[in-house]
Amino acid sequence: MPSLQIIYASTSGHTEYVIGVLKDALNDQKKLKIADCKAESAKPEDLLKGDVLLLACGTWNTDGSEGQLNPHMKDLLLGRAKDIDLKGKPVAIIALGDDRYFYTCRAGEHLRRFILDHGGKILGDALLVVNEPYGQEERVKKWGEKLFTQNA
Repeated sequence: MPSLQIIYASTSGHTEYVIGVLKDALNDQKKLKIADCKAESAKPEDLLKGDVLLLACGTWNTDGSEGQLNPHMKDLLLGRAKDIDLKGKPVAIIALGDDRYFYTCRAGEHLRRFILDHGGKILGDALLVVNEPYGQEERVKKWGEKLFTQNA
């Protein structure tokens, strides 16, 4: 059974909610072994676990600069795991954002850059969740089903 390692950063609970919806949908299929951890407790080697890695993060205005990674994800990727080699690992992306800001969901671009700069392979299209995730559950489920059906 293939395995999925999810690392996410969530402080408001929105990213965690999206991950919960995705996990429930994928668990219903019983085709994946799924593990997850929050970015603040993740170690660099956690990025290498699983057959597929999923990075999920909201977009923040960190240090007065709009369109940045959640600080917990930034600390993991640009700090603790800055020297990691993803060795061709397939990585999927979920980015959240608020359309009141110019750089809506820009965390996805930062995740993409990290993956490519560290030898990973982007898996499918990123899931961009704009504004509140509540009411977008079907989009999340369909994205997950498509991603893991096409790339199984």
